[in-house]
Amino acid sequence: MERVSRREFLKKSGAVVAYASVPFILQGCMTNDKAKFREATALVFDRFGVDDAMLKKILQAAMSKGGDFADIYFEFSRSNNISIEDSLVSRASSNVTLGMGVRVLKGDQTGYSFTEELTPETMLRVANTAANIAIGSSKNISVGFEIQKNSDFYPIETRWEDAGIDQRISLIKKVDTMIYSLDSRVSKANVNISDDERYLLYANSEGIIAEDYQPMTRLGASVVAVQNGRRENNFHNYSLRSDIRFYTEEKLETLAKETVRRTTALFDAVNAPAGEMPVVLAAGSSGILLHEAIGHGMEADFNRKGISIYSDKIGKMIAEPFVTIVDNAMNKNIRGSINVDDEGVPGQRTVLVDNGKMVSYIHDRISAKHYGVKPTGNGRRESFRHKPLPRMRNTYMENGPHTPEEIIASVKKGIYADQFTNGEVNIGAGDFTFYVKSGYLIEDGKLTKPVKDVNIIGNGPDVLTKIVMVADDLKLSEGGWTCGKDGQGVPVSQGIPTCKISSVTVGGMNS
Repeated sequence: MERVSRREFLKKSGAVVAYASVPFILQGCMTNDKAKFREATALVFDRFGVDDAMLKKILQAAMSKGGDFADIYFEFSRSNNISIEDSLVSRASSNVTLGMGVRVLKGDQTGYSFTEELTPETMLRVANTAANIAIGSSKNISVGFEIQKNSDFYPIETRWEDAGIDQRISLIKKVDTMIYSLDSRVSKANVNISDDERYLLYANSEGIIAEDYQPMTRLGASVVAVQNGRRENNFHNYSLRSDIRFYTEEKLETLAKETVRRTTALFDAVNAPAGEMPVVLAAGSSGILLHEAIGHGMEADFNRKGISIYSDKIGKMIAEPFVTIVDNAMNKNIRGSINVDDEGVPGQRTVLVDNGKMVSYIHDRISAKHYGVKPTGNGRRESFRHKPLPRMRNTYMENGPHTPEEIIASVKKGIYADQFTNGEVNIGAGDFTFYVKSGYLIEDGKLTKPVKDVNIIGNGPDVLTKIVMVADDLKLSEGGWTCGKDGQGVPVSQGIPTCKISSVTVGGMNS
């Protein structure tokens, strides 16, 4: 059986990173192999000589110092990226990644080591390094392995490696042409398409083997428009676990129109008034406030360490009875969905707040053991170079008893927040500042003038108690959100129905 180094593997796989000659760049790392999940296991088991016996040897080495639990995480990924700027293909790149990591748990302590060299000697050395977190007698790995059957929350027909480069370029050229045809004020456009597919293989000392194929794509556009010497810019994007079929003519047209609309609307925008006032969150991507200001505080590691303000809130009412918040891995094709987490736990729906009462944290294996509950399938990592942490997936508020029209009509003077961008959150206290890229004034129960450059300042738990109306129009974001924590980024999504915060600080300009 052939043994190869990572350098040789990359040569054989055609991995490149470059910025010219697009067809050659991206075709270099593609194959015609149609096997979906089995490619991952064939790559690891067959090409690198890792069979059941080798897995047991690695796990035995990991448990050699008396660890409580050990697992192995293999990852093989391909990614591609193409951009058009000024109607020309300006940038293209491809990348191939291969590696594995070994984790050992001893109580609340974690030993972790990884490698990009998948030889038996190196993998055993990595396992022995991770084992050093524990001091004690070796524990025998006597169980047999069982391949875990998982659901498929992101079914596809065509893998991205089998989609032609000409198809990708055709998509972004169409969007580019549409953008310039929509409004003569558009002076510059940038359109980008990227795709990523990961093959994951997981095994642990309890005898579980899990595998997953995770596709991802993102198509985004940004626009600069000029009117009477004034420049404005804005963007719109899609990102899902889907294949090229997602990008229908209707989707491409919507992307172009929405990008131009968001940009040109800013020419009519006024500065928002400052002070305490009602804020209505638009359905969809404004759920980022829910993710950042509330969701992070519900991640169990922050609570286990007593950092989060929610550390003593399980079983207590923290919101109105019509507020239910979930973190869900099971939404079809949504960016944050996962069939199985990076600890081999099947994807599932976790209720965090049930009719106003906090009922669960977001758990990985470590926190679940600490609290005496089952893992919620939230153990996630950026790559094989990182250990898993409790991380969100798709976090959103479920539908409430009101209508969007009722909510807007109930506000005499306030802000309708539509598009959020940057924000900062203090996880411990829950204090936050968010930047609203665009929205509208609400005057006498109606949306009137567009506003821009608005800051919303508040406290997550406090704002949660001030959500006084929730509509029945839940929408999950289709945008490309990435959540950062402890230096790791993972794909997520969020959503929210239209809802009303009775009072929050708006940082605008007094008129």
